[in-house]
Amino acid sequence: MKFLTDEKLVLVGAAGMIGSNMAQTAMMMHLTPNICLYDPYGPGLEGVAEEMAHCGFEGVNLTYTSDIAEALRDAKYIVSSGGAARKAGMTREDLLKGNAAVAEELGKNIRRYCPDVRHVVVIFNPADITGLITLLYSGLKPSQVSTLAALDSTRLRSELAKYFHIKADEVENSRTYGGHGEQMAVYASTTKVNGKPLTEIIGTEALPEKDWEELKVRVIQGGKNIIDLRGRSSFQSPAFLSIEMIAAAMGGPEFRWPVGTYVNDTRFHHIMMAMETVVTKDGVRYSEPKGTPEEQKALEQSYRHLCALRDEVIEMGVLPPVDKWSELNPNI
Repeated sequence: MKFLTDEKLVLVGAAGMIGSNMAQTAMMMHLTPNICLYDPYGPGLEGVAEEMAHCGFEGVNLTYTSDIAEALRDAKYIVSSGGAARKAGMTREDLLKGNAAVAEELGKNIRRYCPDVRHVVVIFNPADITGLITLLYSGLKPSQVSTLAALDSTRLRSELAKYFHIKADEVENSRTYGGHGEQMAVYASTTKVNGKPLTEIIGTEALPEKDWEELKVRVIQGGKNIIDLRGRSSFQSPAFLSIEMIAAAMGGPEFRWPVGTYVNDTRFHHIMMAMETVVTKDGVRYSEPKGTPEEQKALEQSYRHLCALRDEVIEMGVLPPVDKWSELNPNI
């Protein structure tokens, strides 16, 4: 059996629906034979491990533990879904206080038990902020921590495919940038539908402006729609995309979607947000998206929203003031 690597992958929050789906996906994709499942909820964790054993995967040394030190020791790759899940009527931002504390603990544990980790993917909400907190407390380089923003871009592709009654593959380069939340920036200028720029279709009989605006709302509220339909937050799509992301960090196929990454440049400062990204064994590198004036304005608004959330976390005492960040993490 050929694997991408034999280095240790740790899945945090493995007793949950996202975590258990991540475990199955990682083994189906043959990422590594060395997978450790971690969750503080022992019975649920054991149940997931039992189910994975019943799948009959070959060549995998699957371990599990509720001891975080044991889990993270010698870890080279981590994917964490270890925060509270979003429930009906909640926004991602409603999870801020509790999950900020979870992210702080995760970052400190990474620094303590596996400072040589190569890449960490954070997917529990609000992911832009929990990823930022994890990065700062872990002491890692910005290129080593990414967050799951891809789900918004895949939802845009899905909505366009449904609207035009075409295969999803006929929608090319669908993109959202900025925050993974209600203030995301949905771009049309990057996208082609059946080979034709989406911007040339919007405002025509094929896609009236009103329909486009309604479609964007469906993209932004894609997670809410899943909760309404299934009675629980998304778990299959974030599990699959996060494992695709960590696979790219292991040297596997290129990740096709934007990821959340630490940004500090002339335009956006000290924030985690979705940009146009490339994920490789060397980590994440990004470039700022280009778009119409309206799209760039939406991106600025999304950035300001994220800054407000970041500042709220600072006021809560979870993070120090921005000018003290380099004392907490010299790589920032």
